[in-house]
Amino acid sequence: MSTERSEPLVRSWPALDIHPVSELLQAALVDYDVTAVDERAPDDWRVFFTSARERDRAGAALRTEFPDITVQSVDVPDENWAARSQASLRAVRVGAIVVAPPWDLPRDSSDGTIRIVVEPSMGFGTGHHATTRLCLAALQRLDLKERSVLDVGTGSGVLAIAASLLGSSDVTGIDDDADAVASAQKNLELNAGANVTLLAGDLRSTRLPAADVVVANLTGGLLVAAAGTIQSMATRGGRLILSGLMASEEQDVLVAFAGWIVEHRSDEDEWVALTLRGANS
Repeated sequence: MSTERSEPLVRSWPALDIHPVSELLQAALVDYDVTAVDERAPDDWRVFFTSARERDRAGAALRTEFPDITVQSVDVPDENWAARSQASLRAVRVGAIVVAPPWDLPRDSSDGTIRIVVEPSMGFGTGHHATTRLCLAALQRLDLKERSVLDVGTGSGVLAIAASLLGSSDVTGIDDDADAVASAQKNLELNAGANVTLLAGDLRSTRLPAADVVVANLTGGLLVAAAGTIQSMATRGGRLILSGLMASEEQDVLVAFAGWIVEHRSDEDEWVALTLRGANS
C-alpha cells in the first residue's frame, strides 16, 4: 500500500487576461458566458468564463476582432478570488438611489435616500456599470406609482428592486440565466421593502402580461433582434427604457423601434440609454 499523500485538488477558473480594454471590447464581452470581471486596472481586465470552452471561443473571436489587444488564456486557482476582487466595491449613488454591497451600506436614510443592498455575484449588476446607472436614472424620471414594470434580462435584479422601491405596484424580472435569477432572489431577500416576481425563462417563449414600463438593459444587437417582442410587452401608452447599447449602435436600435418616440436620451462614455413612448400615446 502506498503511504504517499495525494494533494487536494484545487478548482481552477478559466479566464482571459485582456489589455488594453476598450468600450467596444466591453460591449463584445456581453456575447459570451462571463461569470466575473476582475478590473485590475481600468484598461487591464481578467475576465472569467463558465467553461474553458467558452473562454477559448471568446478568446479566438476577440483576437480576430481586436488584433491590437493582448488576450492571454489563463487558469486561475480558486483561492477565494471572487471575494477578494469584490471586496473593494463601494456604494454607488444615482439620484436618490444608493446601490451598495452589505459592507458599505449608508446608515442614514433620513434624507429620503433609497438604499438597495446588492451582494456582488460573479457578473455585472452591482450599479458600477454605466448602463445600470443610466437605467436607474431613467427609472427615476418616470412616475412609477401604481404602474407595472417588466425588467428584461434582470441579472442581479437591481433594476427590478429599484422599480419596486420607487413605487411600482407590480414588478417582474425575467432572465434566461437560472444562476442570475438565483442571484437576484438573494438580493431581493436583502431588500425587505421590495416586492418582485422573478422568473427564469426566455422572454420570447414566456407568457407575461403587458407592463406599463419595460426595461431592457441588453446589448444593441439583442435589442434589435428582440425589438418585436419587447414592444409587444408594453401597454398602450407605456414606456420602454432601452440600454446596453453603444452610441455606434443607436441608429440601428432606433430603426428597430421605429414606431416609438424618444422621450429622453442619456449617455455615459460610449453607452446610451433611451426612454421611448409610443407614437400614439
